[in-house]
Amino acid sequence: MTDSTGAAEPKSSQGGRRLLLFAVVVLGLFVAGRVLPLAEWLGQTRTWIRDLGPWGPAAFVSIYVLATVLAMPGTPLTVAAGALFGGFWGTVWVSVASTIGASLAFLIARYVARDAIVDWLGDKAAFQRLERLTARRAALVVLITRLLPIFPFNLLNFGFGLTNTPFLTYIAVSWIAMLPGTILYVVGTQVITDAISAGEIPWRAVAAVVGVLILLAALAPRLRRRLAELEGAAS
Repeated sequence: MTDSTGAAEPKSSQGGRRLLLFAVVVLGLFVAGRVLPLAEWLGQTRTWIRDLGPWGPAAFVSIYVLATVLAMPGTPLTVAAGALFGGFWGTVWVSVASTIGASLAFLIARYVARDAIVDWLGDKAAFQRLERLTARRAALVVLITRLLPIFPFNLLNFGFGLTNTPFLTYIAVSWIAMLPGTILYVVGTQVITDAISAGEIPWRAVAAVVGVLILLAALAPRLRRRLAELEGAAS
């Protein structure tokens, strides 16, 4: 990735942004729980979701899908899922919603509004870089870009639809590669909300978050090397 001057952005800063964002979310939830009636609001929202019965998760998924197609940030909804549904079901519903949303954005870019999306993305250096990389190893590029904060998430959803990436490859790899980040935010939120509302730390959830962080830290250097090799071959 390059900055506005065209200089390459340090790789350490790319991974650091995701960790910093997660830390800000955790700190924000902790502070909010101390100064706001967060537990009361959370209880009311959970009651509303329960009152919807089987339509509760469906309503959440629909809102998430719509936000994704409209290129709105999904992090707030991902965080909310951990508070509303808990770590396990929150992860399930976010995974379903993010995959459906990413699929629709891909199909819109490829078949419905291709010319408009090309006008939107065509002159952007990030998209041109994505297009060059997918021409060689589409599945690997989907995996790397989903796991590393190299391209904006919403750019990827539409951008891959303009490349030669097969749809099924895009969906399958995206679903798998988005799971670690989903677990990180959803289960991480569960840890904070349980600590605030129940006064207890769910150590299994903490272990899951730590495990995901270790996995991402271990994979990041290898994925960056593979990306550098692909870029070298594409240049």
